[in-house]
Amino acid sequence: MYTNVNLAAPIGVLALLGTALLLFLLGLLFFYSLGKRRFALTKFVVLAATLLTGLYFAVLLTFSFASSERVLARGDEKHFCEIDCHLAYSVAAVRESKTVGEAPNQVTAAGMFRIVTIKTRFDETTISPNRGNGLLYPNARVVSIVDESGREHFPATEAQRVLENSHTSGTAMTIPLRPGESYSTTLAFDVPPDVSRATLVIREGDLVTHFVIGHENSPLHKKISFQL
Repeated sequence: MYTNVNLAAPIGVLALLGTALLLFLLGLLFFYSLGKRRFALTKFVVLAATLLTGLYFAVLLTFSFASSERVLARGDEKHFCEIDCHLAYSVAAVRESKTVGEAPNQVTAAGMFRIVTIKTRFDETTISPNRGNGLLYPNARVVSIVDESGREHFPATEAQRVLENSHTSGTAMTIPLRPGESYSTTLAFDVPPDVSRATLVIREGDLVTHFVIGHENSPLHKKISFQL
């Protein structure tokens, strides 16, 4: 199974929350020591906070360096850990077109549209025993095409609007699912016509994930992408 973390998500989240709590308590102690003019305690608090922060980022970078870059073939799934269950993403179809839509609402690409259909599946085999059949609301997702020079290309706004208005964009990736359910989403990217070795990257959009140990968004962590 290919996932967006190389440390169990509950452990990564608990490590972040625990470290944040300790830093908060040290912050309170810092202001207390200043108010009481106990400067020896102030120095201790600053040292403790510095060591704690340094240790956290050292562990974070250790997991980043231990990660592996992978490019998944058509149909292979990348799992996003949602603490007690997984959402699986795969590329269902890719096509190229110079235009999107029909006149008079047709949009022409500056380069060439890569129109990608992504399947989202709630993997029912990954839920915890007590979770039940409740809805899962996906976290924010960022989807981009990365070309061979490392440039990122995001969905073309006007083309995406045409797809949505013509009801051919499928289901938005933020729509909740129940265990076993799935849907497809179609996105249009305007990429230069000479791009030949592009990959699709799907990642979480929440800023806090950049500070979670083992998370794909953390600094220097390698990515799992999809071949187009």
